Amino acid sequence: MEDEWTFVKKRTAAEGAVWVNQDRSRFKRTGDRQLESEAVFQERIAALGYPVPVVLESGSSTGSDPEGFFFVEPSLGPASLHDAAWNTVGGACGPMPDAVVDAAAAVGARLLSAQAQHAEPATRDALNAWVQQAGWTVNVFAENPDLDTPRTRTVLETALDRLAHTPLCWSHYDYGLPNAFPAGVIDWQHHGLAPVGYDTYPALEIIAFKGGTKGYYATPAQRARYTAALDETALHVLGSKPGRHLGEFLLIKCLFFLALMKPADLTNTDKVLKWNYRRTLFTMGVEQYERTGRIDTAAFLSLDDFAAQPEHCRTGGA
Repeated sequence: MEDEWTFVKKRTAAEGAVWVNQDRSRFKRTGDRQLESEAVFQERIAALGYPVPVVLESGSSTGSDPEGFFFVEPSLGPASLHDAAWNTVGGACGPMPDAVVDAAAAVGARLLSAQAQHAEPATRDALNAWVQQAGWTVNVFAENPDLDTPRTRTVLETALDRLAHTPLCWSHYDYGLPNAFPAGVIDWQHHGLAPVGYDTYPALEIIAFKGGTKGYYATPAQRARYTAALDETALHVLGSKPGRHLGEFLLIKCLFFLALMKPADLTNTDKVLKWNYRRTLFTMGVEQYERTGRIDTAAFLSLDDFAAQPEHCRTGGA
């Protein structure tokens, strides 16, 4: 009997949607022909030992869209690590459960190990491409031309200098608790080469970019335990600790989380507030990195605290 599919959600920053079958054992991703390259990539990294769902079926979509494509993959479980944290904390904005931190460390270590085993030497061209693709820099600087300054460009060049000897691997670009499950990692639409560790080490740090609206946070002790687990894996496979480049990784995340944030309607005060909030986090990240070579996400304002500031303090300028 053919599966009947129920719509789950649209895919972010890409054409297409996600669907689930009746018993929730399979998910289908649909989209334009770019989705075909995602399916091929997912099959490739599955063969390399990455913890990803196998592609069960793929092909051209039927119906009125001749450019449509789909692929089907098995469910990796009933709840992502984000869902597990949210459901436990209950949206009360408390520390995430230690069990979720340990699950994140376990799946992160599996991903990091596979990436490190198939890493390749870095080149400046490949590092530049990573900044452009993972940081969505064309979009960010088009929407925020006042942030495209010599100072910002110098900071980015400094980061690339420090990453010159860090090997590159095939990476997710949008890795975090919402697409991580104890059994593996889903949603590889924005993949590309990145320095080893870029996916995994920032996973608990990037919660702060959501401004406290995720309903949970990681404590310093939890972040330290998570990092130690990744370091143990990295030392075994690479002989080094890519986490020393967390500052560089978070600098690119400051770009990523500002991408596509400028609202088309500048009278939409809620969206403008969130855009200016991310602009402020970007500016804070650049200033911290310029001063110390690190970015302390614990120092980031919450969205509520940012909104409570006087209006002239909420422009997020550089």
